[in-house]
Amino acid sequence: MVPIRIAAANDLPDPKQNNMKTPLLRLVVSRTVVLLALAGITVPATIEAQEPAEWGEELVFHTFSIAAVDPVTRESGVAVTTRVPCVGNGVPWVRAGVGAVATQASTRTEYGQELLDFMEGGLSPQEAMDRAIASDPDSPRRQVGVVGMDGTSAQHTGTLPGAWAGHRSGPNYATQGNVLVGPQVIAAVAATFEASEGSGRHLADRLIEALAAGQALGGDRREGRFQSAAVIVADPREGRSRRPDGYTANINVCQHDTPVAELRRIYSTVSGTLGFRELSQPSGIDVWQVKLIMHALEYYMANFEVITREDGWQFYDDAIVAAVERFRADHGLSNASSSGSPAGLVNAGLVELMWAELDGTGKTAEIRQEIRNLTAVRR
Repeated sequence: MVPIRIAAANDLPDPKQNNMKTPLLRLVVSRTVVLLALAGITVPATIEAQEPAEWGEELVFHTFSIAAVDPVTRESGVAVTTRVPCVGNGVPWVRAGVGAVATQASTRTEYGQELLDFMEGGLSPQEAMDRAIASDPDSPRRQVGVVGMDGTSAQHTGTLPGAWAGHRSGPNYATQGNVLVGPQVIAAVAATFEASEGSGRHLADRLIEALAAGQALGGDRREGRFQSAAVIVADPREGRSRRPDGYTANINVCQHDTPVAELRRIYSTVSGTLGFRELSQPSGIDVWQVKLIMHALEYYMANFEVITREDGWQFYDDAIVAAVERFRADHGLSNASSSGSPAGLVNAGLVELMWAELDGTGKTAEIRQEIRNLTAVRR
């Protein structure tokens, strides 16, 4: 058989000379590799995994982000979004029990490991930042934020041209951005994260919420470009992660029309958080959450002081369906017979009403903590 050589993307003809766009050329390579593999032809080992063609030679992530730690759980994490594909591959860096780094603008990915190494070796975030910036001749083109496990942080924003760029920090977090619609973006990120301090919520949940607040005020000022978002969290506590690096959440939305909302959807789905779906399936962790709330409201198993997860706890059985139907009727909502909906329908509006009713019982904090324990994401 005649040996076959497949050109890597950088071996292809100059797209300007061929009146073709680089992404299409790289897509041709990818499809060729797949077709050859299906045909049983071995692909040469020299072919490397494709990266987004839009990255080009220089890695540039004009973006906004938040790096943070939780002093109680000792989680560390980063959330970020930008109008460039696959931001999670370059900006966020975390290390369990050490801290978190966001490296952006003219992105030097080496900052991630360097800053974490410096802090693990005993330097403060500011000392680590000073050392890293001093050895980088291109530091005026960089933007970096770093947070240590003691809650202190350091930030660097170079003399970046164009739209607004800046940073802001507080206890346990650092938020930074460039090419933004204005300073209100990171102000919203900061205020939202500060508001959730001490809430007991998982760090990934809080980071996504803070990122969404900045996005809601305009975020990255550019339009008509691919957009991506990511959240990474590491947790050093025993049993929280199956991985040696301690990662618990690692969601990288490489390209999406609304990537921050997609981060939230994925996180809520994989954590099984109540409200991520309408309860039309017969089992799931969210079913138990409905049972907990309905019990607290004395609609489900009211003759038991405490309910426990025993056989069938996850099933949407006749007893919980009947409880939900009584709750709906008591609050003037249509039931299955009158609306044609499935019996025991739990949709987003009903979830909000359940929580609102629970607030009047004094049991909300206890139920929320039990649900947090139940929905913790582990990898």
